[in-house]
Amino acid sequence: MAAGPEPELERVARSLVRAASLWLGCLLLLLGRWDPALAAAAAVSSSSAGRSSPQHPLLPQPQPPPGATVRTFTPFYFAVEPMDTLSVRGSSVILNCSAYSEPSPKIEWKKDGTFLNLVSDDRRQLLSDGSLLINSVVHSKHNKPDEGYYQCVATVESLGTIVSRTAKLTVAGLPRFASQPESSSVFVGNSAVLNCEVNADLIQFVRWEKDRQPLVLDDRVIKLPNGALVISNVTERDGGLYRCIIESGGPPKYSEEAELKVLPDLESPSNLVFLSQPSPLTRVIGQSAVLPCIASGVPIPVIRWTRNEEALSPESSERLMLLAGSNLEISDLTEEDAGTYACVADNGNETIEAQAELTVQVSPEFLKQPANIYAHESMDIVFECEVTGKPMPTVKWVKNGDMVIPSDYFKIIKEHNLQVLGLVKSDEGFYQCIAENDVGNSQAGAQLIILDHAPATTGPLPSAPRDVVASLVSTRFIKLTWRTPASDPHGDNLTYSVFYTKEGINRERIENTSHPGEMQVTIQNLMPETVYVFRVVAQNRHGSGERSLPLRVETQPEVQLPGPAPNIRAYASSPTSITVTWETPLSGNGEIQNYKLYYMEKGADNEQDVDVGSRSYTINGLKKYTEYSFRVVAYNKHGPGVSTQDVVVRTLSDVPSAAPQNLSLEVRNSKSIVIHWQPPPAGSQNGQITGYKIRYRKSSRKSDVTESVGGTQLFQIIEGLDRGTEYNFRVAALTVNGTGPATDWMSAETFESDLDETRVPEVPSSLHVRPLITSIVVSWTPPENQNIVVRGYAIGYGLGSPHAQTIKVDYKQRYYTIENLDPSSHYVITLKAFNNVGEGIPLYESAVTRPHSVPDPTPMMPPVGVQASILSHDTIRITWADNSLPKHQKITDSRYYTVRWKTNIPANTKYKTANATTLSYLVTGLKPNTLYEFSVMVTKGRRSSTWSMTAHGTTFELVPTSPPKDVTVVSKEGKPRTIIVNWQPPSEANGKVTGYIIYYSTDVNAEIHDWVIEPVVGNRLTHQIQELTLDTPYYFKIQARNSKGMGPMSEAVQFRTPKADSSDKMPNDQASGSSGKGSRPPDTGSDYKPPMSGSNSPHGSPTSPLDSNMLLVIIVSIGVITIVVVVIIAVFCTRRTTSHQKKKRAACKSVNGSHKYKGNSKDVKPPDLWIHHERLELKPIDKSPDPNPIMTDTPIPRNSQDITPVDNSMDSNIHQRRNSYRGHESEDSMSTLAGRRGMRPKMMMPFDSQPPQQSVRNTPSTDTLPASSSQTCCTDHPDPEGAPSSSYLASAQEEGSGPNLPTAHVRPSHPLKSFAVPAVPPPGPPTYDPALPSTPLLSQQATNHHLHSVKTASIGTLGRSRPPMPVIVPSAPDVQETTRMLDDSESSYEPDELTKEMAHLEGLMKDLNAITTA
Repeated sequence: MAAGPEPELERVARSLVRAASLWLGCLLLLLGRWDPALAAAAAVSSSSAGRSSPQHPLLPQPQPPPGATVRTFTPFYFAVEPMDTLSVRGSSVILNCSAYSEPSPKIEWKKDGTFLNLVSDDRRQLLSDGSLLINSVVHSKHNKPDEGYYQCVATVESLGTIVSRTAKLTVAGLPRFASQPESSSVFVGNSAVLNCEVNADLIQFVRWEKDRQPLVLDDRVIKLPNGALVISNVTERDGGLYRCIIESGGPPKYSEEAELKVLPDLESPSNLVFLSQPSPLTRVIGQSAVLPCIASGVPIPVIRWTRNEEALSPESSERLMLLAGSNLEISDLTEEDAGTYACVADNGNETIEAQAELTVQVSPEFLKQPANIYAHESMDIVFECEVTGKPMPTVKWVKNGDMVIPSDYFKIIKEHNLQVLGLVKSDEGFYQCIAENDVGNSQAGAQLIILDHAPATTGPLPSAPRDVVASLVSTRFIKLTWRTPASDPHGDNLTYSVFYTKEGINRERIENTSHPGEMQVTIQNLMPETVYVFRVVAQNRHGSGERSLPLRVETQPEVQLPGPAPNIRAYASSPTSITVTWETPLSGNGEIQNYKLYYMEKGADNEQDVDVGSRSYTINGLKKYTEYSFRVVAYNKHGPGVSTQDVVVRTLSDVPSAAPQNLSLEVRNSKSIVIHWQPPPAGSQNGQITGYKIRYRKSSRKSDVTESVGGTQLFQIIEGLDRGTEYNFRVAALTVNGTGPATDWMSAETFESDLDETRVPEVPSSLHVRPLITSIVVSWTPPENQNIVVRGYAIGYGLGSPHAQTIKVDYKQRYYTIENLDPSSHYVITLKAFNNVGEGIPLYESAVTRPHSVPDPTPMMPPVGVQASILSHDTIRITWADNSLPKHQKITDSRYYTVRWKTNIPANTKYKTANATTLSYLVTGLKPNTLYEFSVMVTKGRRSSTWSMTAHGTTFELVPTSPPKDVTVVSKEGKPRTIIVNWQPPSEANGKVTGYIIYYSTDVNAEIHDWVIEPVVGNRLTHQIQELTLDTPYYFKIQARNSKGMGPMSEAVQFRTPKADSSDKMPNDQASGSSGKGSRPPDTGSDYKPPMSGSNSPHGSPTSPLDSNMLLVIIVSIGVITIVVVVIIAVFCTRRTTSHQKKKRAACKSVNGSHKYKGNSKDVKPPDLWIHHERLELKPIDKSPDPNPIMTDTPIPRNSQDITPVDNSMDSNIHQRRNSYRGHESEDSMSTLAGRRGMRPKMMMPFDSQPPQQSVRNTPSTDTLPASSSQTCCTDHPDPEGAPSSSYLASAQEEGSGPNLPTAHVRPSHPLKSFAVPAVPPPGPPTYDPALPSTPLLSQQATNHHLHSVKTASIGTLGRSRPPMPVIVPSAPDVQETTRMLDDSESSYEPDELTKEMAHLEGLMKDLNAITTA
């Protein structure tokens, strides 16, 4: 019977449990979160490491239902995790690992992500506690099997797998020195540094020896973290030989020995220098940091340290220590130790400073660790994980030792949290959050248990809901409706759960109705064009009923555009940059081509965008400490997709980038000064201003004192100063990041004695007023007695009385503007100085405000008729009319005009302006030959017109003011005697370039008038010069010519012609002399081929050889024809004896009695054939050469070696015939001035008995003309066509023209005999083109006909003395004389002249016969 009460108690207990279960179910129904499977469960959680596990805020944490099998969370964690280890080659290493669990876990190891096979490994073995032992570490340059990252993996078959943190095993490298100690000397008392640079992993194995004995380190002798040895306060005993040794397990490695010499104390000062300076350093929190700073100098310097410009005191801090007197060691680092450290060395004579940044990093730490979770299948859960560290750690998730890859059902939300959707049984296990940054990594885990649904209680369960349909189907959501089950037609107390999954996926999700009786639900966040399967289950108080039949629904296809990019995150990476990351859209609708990142400053409206090809981007150049919003839009081939939501992040703060503003100093008395300032501009504060730092010092000292002011205080009183002393002050703003730039030093001097404030100030020394329309500007000077304190000034003013209003201003102010006054009103103003005692004596002044001016309603009209008149190359006169003036255009008011002008070259030229009070203005200082535009505006009072219509004007030309540029000389290929000169136009041509003149010489120091000249007509930039001497240096200069004259010469350019070559011999290389009349020409060699008669090109190119018999026939035939022609002309001329010939000869003799003939080309035709006896070279005369040749060649011998002088025994006739002319060259050579300038005056220069090569200078001379020059006289007739081809030119005509040209080179005529009359007529008078004014080669401006004799010089014999050679330069005839000569155009030779010619021809025939006989 004793057992009777137990069943009764059991029934009571079960009744209580059912009542509690029903109450909990009703409560969950009211909250809308009821799940029949959880109706009998309560939230239970536990932590594997004794940590509290907060419940999920949306899901009640289930516990095993009564009567069910109890499943609790199993403690499973690492008691010991491997740590980073440094080892040496050949040693043994243990990586510790120990995991706790019931039952005991299985331990494995991974290296670099791959499991190690420890069973068959003879060097690596697993210890009993799970640690890894590595025997005899292997490490070489090309084989490093043991170095890497190791991870311990613990597994319990029935629970799951966890992984430890990752540990790095580093093996010290082979001992080698990057730098070795060097011998040095040091003065007694100074410091010495001996470097020994090795790899960072070998530093701990470095030690030092002195004189081959181990060196004992102490407070004075230390080893820096980089291996260097520092000896402070050196004594004579420190001298010796030092070396460093690396002992890393193998044989020791010794450095070279360095001798340290200790010198006696230096009495004279020496410069202060750093032997070692601090460098940027990065350390981990809790470690130690050493900042080296060693300075040397005489006197011995004192070292002090600052951090963020705040003085450090190692004596008062347990964590700060000075090693060897100057090196700062900071132990047990904290985040607050980070900042800018400055080492200041001061020896009284000078101060030097070195700075370095110390960065303190923090390994990852968990602010919130994942918590264990109970859940049912189809539920959604979230593991939370919050981490911190410096730099900010990245987070990844691991499930049972395998990396969790984000997908549709596993998502990373809120940066670090893991969300699992639609739980299935296989999701059960251990989940770990692994945080990692540059310092290291850390892990924290939690367990997920999937509970089975509790069995239903006794009672009827609802049947399946009826008529489940999709009432609304969209692209991303579906709305389901249904009817109540048949078992419960009313269904008011029923709740429903909708289970849904993608077709073909076994992971099912659940969506519950929000309140009992509701028979519809909307499923969100679906994928477009995807088939989903839905089932609906009804629940009552007894449990879940039957499931409805599966409903298959396909979402609508979406426009083929990407969806929003999920998990967009933004974080500030620096004060000026923000990094934004996101993931690939779940609905990409095809390949994502790129992303567009939109961002803008918060509060602004100018959104900017940037195209991004990856899923992260860092935007630089942002404002410091400023909020920005970001959003991302994905693009595919169809266009932009759905934008993400905006994320807002603020850039990091930084030190202020500007100094405080408006710094002012107020001397209060003899011992204190008040400093006032304003904060830095808002855009440069870069954060919250936390305070200000004031530095001040005496002007005579370099060391300063620092005071800090907290908060927003904008002034500070500096007390305890010396009397009558000048102090310098500067202020800098502070943020949490550090100190910004300081203001410039500002000085103020304390009073010698305190000012008197026992009485009121005296009267101000002066008061001035300046009335305006509605205001009066008041200015004053302080009282003369400066010994009385003035705190400020009181200004009183009013209409007729100064007592109406009073304004007080600061004592430093010296002017004030009284505003809001009435126009045309009389005001009385008073000024008084005051202090704490009272106001002083007033000073009075009165003023009448100006009347209110009514603006002129008529607008100003712009000037009209603007004209530009060009006056010179740099001056233009601008004139205009003003329609607002009376008809007589007289200015009677105060108006003025503004003229502006500019040129469009270059295009960005700015306007220049000038004011004028008349209707014209002279603009000067313009550029020559430049187009300018001008406009004018008128101003009257405060009114101005618009700019007038523009007028244009081009300034006149001016001679070039700069030489041609880039002058180069190159040899012509295949012709070593020919060179090509190239150049570029002058930069300041000041007009159209009409030609160039090339000067060349073999002597760069010769006078410029001794240089040979070559003219170039037009704007060509290249020119050929032939017949130069081989292997000879030449110097070239060029000057440009425009219509105004010649510009400056370029610098001389040197060029050496190539050396002689047998294949380069030219006909002109042969000697030009002969022994006498009828003599054979010199031997030209068997290879010589005389040119054909048709070859008269300036290049003198040889033609094909002729048969000697054929040549004789041609010569004889031409001779006979010529004689017949001459006889006919003689007969015709003898029949004409008119008075014209006599007048003509008289005029010729009166003008130039000793001249040769001046005849028109019509009077006497030159012979058609020249015969070079020595070469048998036939050259007919081209009657009409091209006046504008394309290329200019100059076939002239260039020195005296090219032509052998004619034998002096030669008679004068032969001299005349051989040396006077080379008509074919004068006309055919393209380098002649006649070929260039058809309208130039011509000149004739007979050279009767001179050497063949001459240069002509236009230097006037009084030398008498030789008698031989009187043999020729002719009439001047102008050429009908003005072309130089109609006459023979003297050699001197080949030279260019220019103002005061210094030289004229005379081409040497080849020794020849001619059928022509020896007197060759020059052309008629010159005609000038007014559009192209030019200057002839030689001076021809004389108005009379006096002769100008010209001295000569030879280019081939520069530096030698040569006899002067007369050159006749005829002046241009008068107009009347020209007309008279035109009238005589029908003239012919006299009989006596013909007789002479006939005799001459007979002589020529004899020569010809002699040649043919030979």
